[in-house]
Amino acid sequence: MKISTKGRYAIRLMIDIAQHSNGENISLKDVSKRQGISLKYLEQIVNMLCKAGFLRSRRGAQGGYKMLRAPGEYTVGDILRVTEGDMAPVSCLEDEVNKCPRASACPTIKFWEGLYKTINDYLDGTTIADLVNEAEKNSEDFCYYI
Repeated sequence: MKISTKGRYAIRLMIDIAQHSNGENISLKDVSKRQGISLKYLEQIVNMLCKAGFLRSRRGAQGGYKMLRAPGEYTVGDILRVTEGDMAPVSCLEDEVNKCPRASACPTIKFWEGLYKTINDYLDGTTIADLVNEAEKNSEDFCYYI
């Protein structure tokens, strides 16, 4: 499994909005500058997140984007499933019911199910708030010396 730039940038976008919102709408142009991501690419990503009900958009002078819930209510797994699709390591686990005709005799199915569970547990156990807290902790560790 490899996470595309769309998934990685979506997580960065959500972290940026969480860090800078203070209840205000956040301009995508500002996010683009802070994150070094093209505005066009962010527009594609934000469209997906709005359709999923994660962000609200507002046009006009005070426009921008705002999270609809608290950062602690968005998991990395939620965001990656919107941008990347299912996180199954093998195609036979993508459907709720395994339709593979060899599933009952497959010697590796338990391994793949275990990996899939581990992936989902990790992704769903990490929230945007966790990543914001980690970023703030890391920035506090950075000291300037004059």
